[in-house]
Amino acid sequence: MAGSVRTVSIFGATGSVGTSTLDLIRLEPEKYRVIALTANGNALELARLAKEFDAEIAVIADAAQYQILKEALGGSSVEAACGAESLVEAAARGADWTMAAIVGCAGLPPTLAALACGKTVALANKEALVSAGELMIAEATRSGATLLPVDSEHNAIFQCLQGGHIDQVRKITLTASGGPFRTWSLDRMAAVTPEQAVAHPNWDMGAKISVDSATLMNKGLELIEAFHLFPVGLANIDILVHPQSVIHSMVEYRDRSTLAQLGSPDMRIPIASSLAWPDRMETECKPLDLAEIGNLDFEAPDYDRFPALQLARSAIEDGGVKPAILNAANEVAVAAFLKGAVQFLDITEIVSRVLSSYSPPQPVSLADIFAADEEARCRADLVVEEMKV
Repeated sequence: MAGSVRTVSIFGATGSVGTSTLDLIRLEPEKYRVIALTANGNALELARLAKEFDAEIAVIADAAQYQILKEALGGSSVEAACGAESLVEAAARGADWTMAAIVGCAGLPPTLAALACGKTVALANKEALVSAGELMIAEATRSGATLLPVDSEHNAIFQCLQGGHIDQVRKITLTASGGPFRTWSLDRMAAVTPEQAVAHPNWDMGAKISVDSATLMNKGLELIEAFHLFPVGLANIDILVHPQSVIHSMVEYRDRSTLAQLGSPDMRIPIASSLAWPDRMETECKPLDLAEIGNLDFEAPDYDRFPALQLARSAIEDGGVKPAILNAANEVAVAAFLKGAVQFLDITEIVSRVLSSYSPPQPVSLADIFAADEEARCRADLVVEEMKV
């Protein structure tokens, strides 16, 4: 696409990833033309962004907000739409580059629709790949689409693989900050409050993903993502705690050379890598100053204090819809913790109980994934009721 205008659609435009993507487009507006912008319920902000970027269509997922969106877009050329079907239809317009940043399994249908167009999809929705990785990879293979990872760790791996071949890889290492409770005892973690759990030491993230980082479930979900994105085998994907979050991941080749991608903890960096790929673009991100940082520390993860890592690894080994069950149960458990209904250490206990409670058959369609997701949420709700503080 070098030298031409790239059409872009952003699903989840008002979230942190979406707004960061639009910030980057503002730096080089002549290179991009916005086709579709979507949001869950923030109709006024969606309308503002759609008008600023002269989008073809703005889609609000919450139908109750449609009238607000339509009125806010009055007098503009932007088409207004609402609901899940409209999200899929917008994705099917086939932008050259689509940012998939809708949170949760709600992002699955539009992401699959974008992949079906055979263009480039930048994936920031980890739940989609966790819950339906096999279906997504199969669709990308069928259509010839390019799937670019936006998570800092997977984007780092992707960058380290450029110039190499996947069959030459000996090991992939995902790095983890360790979260705010990296050095805390189990007794101390038992009294963690939601306010403490959402205060990540390095990254500015939403409440749910911050809690996932605190339990290390976020790294477990990323392990599942890496398993689907980079076919080196589960045994060849490791996790390493790196508190400074400077090295975002590493790839070791069979000659024992190890390549690492470094950068400041700023999501605009991996987004820029995906947005401009296969080129590079200027950003306003803080440059990396290793002399200022001074030291880089590493340690093995503690699977006893952070059982989410083993739960995720076991879910991959079991296969089928187990990763989808893991993801759904975790979402329910985290929501309950943020409401004060259960304790911090209960989160992984809830997930463990749901995972062991049933084993649906191998999924063959998206409907099977959604059915498992719904059942897992119901079972997680029941466990939450049993464990309420």
